[in-house]
Amino acid sequence: MKINFLIIAALTASSTWAADATAGKAVFATKCKSCHGADGEGNPAIAKAMKVEMKPLSASTADANAVVTKGQGKMKPVSSVTGADLDNVVAYVKSLKK
Repeated sequence: MKINFLIIAALTASSTWAADATAGKAVFATKCKSCHGADGEGNPAIAKAMKVEMKPLSASTADANAVVTKGQGKMKPVSSVTGADLDNVVAYVKSLKK
């Protein structure tokens, strides 16, 4: 009986901590949208100014977390996006892939 209770508790806890794409949309709007565009397809003016190829956002969750926290190419790390905000913004970006 104890084991069943622990399994149920673990499953309930993990769903409680799931990333929230809706909350991630707000983070994306304030921290990412100016360069990546509202739809994640990129901002043509920024791409031209930075001399980078404009392409849609795409990455696995682990890769997206690393890009935000460590930067990649000309993108600098976004140190203000951490913890739940980081998980939420990655969930939002993944929701754009539909």
